[in-house]
Amino acid sequence: MTTTELRDYLIVEGALDQFVEEWQRGVVPLRRAHGYRVDAAWTIPQERRFVWLLSLDVEPAEWEARNDAYYADPARAALDPDPARLIESQRHALVEPVDLPS
Repeated sequence: MTTTELRDYLIVEGALDQFVEEWQRGVVPLRRAHGYRVDAAWTIPQERRFVWLLSLDVEPAEWEARNDAYYADPARAALDPDPARLIESQRHALVEPVDLPS
């Protein structure tokens, strides 16, 4: 089973492009090394928002443990610069697919 999480970040004023660059350079490769897929990412510049989807082939009940392991990785703690410092607020939610009519 695939579990997908939606992440929605409000980025500090004037730092959206910097956040995206640091996220692409540090977070994406490390998430992939932990088995995650980054399914899509978007910016909403007029709202200073960065929204992305990441998935992992686990049951929803396993998501938190795998996410904790990602954050416990010394490579995550060593990210420099850490783009998380540019996040003003954030929301995370596991999402479930909806079948679309043909």
